[in-house]
Amino acid sequence: MTAICNGLTYLGCKGNYWKIFQMFARTGPARRQLTAGNGPGLSKWQVCDAENTCSGLTVFRRMGLESWRMTPTALTNALKEEAARLGFDLAGATAAATPTTIDRFDSWLADGFAADMSYMADRAAAYRHPRHVLDSVRSVLMLAVNYRSDDPVDPKPGQGGVSRYAWGADYHDVIRQRLHRLADFHRRLLPEADVRGVIDTAPLLEREFARAAGLGWIGKNTCLLNQRFGSWVFLAALLTSEQLVHDRPADDGCGSCRACLDACPTGALVEPYRLDARRCISYLTVESRDCTPIDLRTSQGDRLFGCDACQQACPHNHQTPITTEEAFRPQQGMNPVTLAELFTLDEDGFRRRFRHTSMWRSRRGGILCNAAIALGNHPDKAAMPALQQGLEDSEPRVRTACAWALGRYAVSLSRGNC
Repeated sequence: MTAICNGLTYLGCKGNYWKIFQMFARTGPARRQLTAGNGPGLSKWQVCDAENTCSGLTVFRRMGLESWRMTPTALTNALKEEAARLGFDLAGATAAATPTTIDRFDSWLADGFAADMSYMADRAAAYRHPRHVLDSVRSVLMLAVNYRSDDPVDPKPGQGGVSRYAWGADYHDVIRQRLHRLADFHRRLLPEADVRGVIDTAPLLEREFARAAGLGWIGKNTCLLNQRFGSWVFLAALLTSEQLVHDRPADDGCGSCRACLDACPTGALVEPYRLDARRCISYLTVESRDCTPIDLRTSQGDRLFGCDACQQACPHNHQTPITTEEAFRPQQGMNPVTLAELFTLDEDGFRRRFRHTSMWRSRRGGILCNAAIALGNHPDKAAMPALQQGLEDSEPRVRTACAWALGRYAVSLSRGNC
C-alpha cells in the first residue's frame, strides 16, 4: 500500500525505521508535510524514497529539511535495534577515547608476555586511541555474539580436542557480513557519517571497549565475562564519527573466585588479569609458528587447537544459553578430531577441509605439529603409522614433533600401556 505526499512515495513496510520517522517528524512543518495528502497515517509506517530504499535523511533533504538531524539517542537506539535484528546478542556504546588500561597493556608488552605476536608491539602506538582505526571516530558501538553450542566430547586415545569457538564456521566470515550490513544501515541513516566495522584485525583493545560499553567485565583469565552469556562470545566493533549515547560500564563479577587461575594447566595466568602468552596453550597451538616447547608439551595433553580450561572452570559459564546461530555448531568430525587422518592431508586437502574454519589460522604444519604432540601424550597404537609418515613430512617442525611422539610411544609400549 502506498501514498503520495508532496511528490514522495511512502511505502507501508513496517519495521525499525518508523521510530526514526517519529524522531524526524514529531512536530512542526516536517510533520505537516509528511502527513499531507492521501493514504495511511505515517506514524505506523516506514519512510522510504521512491526507489523503496530507506535512506533516512535523504527523504527529508528532498523536502528541503537539510537542518534536520538524528539525535544521539535516536541513532543509538536505531543501531542497537538493527544489530539485534542482524543477530548480535549484545550491543553497547562508549566514547572513542584512550583505554583506561593502556598502561597495563604497555607493561604486558614490555614484559614479553605477547610472545612472538610482534604485530602488537609494532602497532603499540595505534592501540592508544581508536582514531588510528577511524580518524574521525567519536563513538564505538561494541557488539557480541554468543557462540556456545554443544558440550565438548572428551577425546579418546587417537583423538584431539578443539576449542569450542573453532568447531563451526570461521567467526570472522560470519560476523563480518553482519558488520557490513550494520555499517550500511548506519550510512543510510546518515550518509555523511564515517563508519568502520572491525573484528580482531584492527589495533583496538576490544575487550576494554566492551567493558566500557557495558557488555561485561574483564575476568581474571583476561576474557570478557557477561552476566548472561559468560565468556562464550565473539566481539566486534562499529566505529562511527557520530555521537552515541554511552552505556554504563559493567561491575566486576569475579569477587574472590580464582577457579580460572587454578585451572590453567601451564600456569600461564601468572596473576589475576595477567596472561603470559608464552605459556598459554591457546597461543602455543593457534598463534605460534613453532612447536610447543618441550617443557610444556605434556601439559598440552590431547589438545589439538586452543584451550578452554580457564573458561570451563568459570562458574559464570556453566548455565549459559545455547547459540541460535547454526554456523557456530560443530561441523562433522570437529568435536573431537581424529588425529591420524590429518597426516593424510596434503596442502590442498587441508585447505578444502579447514579453509573456512578458525583452524585455518594455524595452517597445516601447525595442526600436524599439535596432532603429533597430542598423540604422544595419549598414545594410540593405531595412529603409529601416521606418526611414522610424519617423519617424512616437508616441514621440520612436523618431523620434530612426530619424532618426540614416537619416543613417547616407545616408553608406553615398554610399559605395556599402548
